Amino acid sequence: MTFRLALVAIAALAVGGCALQPMYAGGTRGAVASGLATIDVSPIPERNGWLVRNALIDRLGRRDSTAAYRLEVTLDDDITGLGIRGDSAVTRERRTIRARYRLVSAATGETLLDATAGADSGIDVVSSEYATVAAEQTAAERLATVLADQIVARLALYVSRGGQPPASAAP
Repeated sequence: MTFRLALVAIAALAVGGCALQPMYAGGTRGAVASGLATIDVSPIPERNGWLVRNALIDRLGRRDSTAAYRLEVTLDDDITGLGIRGDSAVTRERRTIRARYRLVSAATGETLLDATAGADSGIDVVSSEYATVAAEQTAAERLATVLADQIVARLALYVSRGGQPPASAAP
């Protein structure tokens, strides 16, 4: 028992000495949240673009202040048939949505961050065409939130590093 207690004490000391710090320290008044709130999301065409843009706006916490940055996003949506029966009917689909996004300075027009994000989802193709279309739309809604989470996480990392792009941010 004392050995376990000693291990816990050593682990607590080791964690306390590391350089980890919360990214969203300070809540909505913190540096990262304040930085994200200065990003304006440009319109993204089509239904999936509307879904992704709304999810981004919800996560960025955009306020009424003047935007210092503009986020430009282009989407690539693909549905591929995977499961093929003997009569050549598709039984399973994979919906993939990829986003290329650029963070642009509103003052200079300079591209500060250029990166990609992507997500995919499996869809069962059933005998009802309505049910299949509904499943495809539901998958697009889920994928929009996943993409928005990925993009905002990368932007938060960018802001937390004082505007220095992460090494993997190049397209």
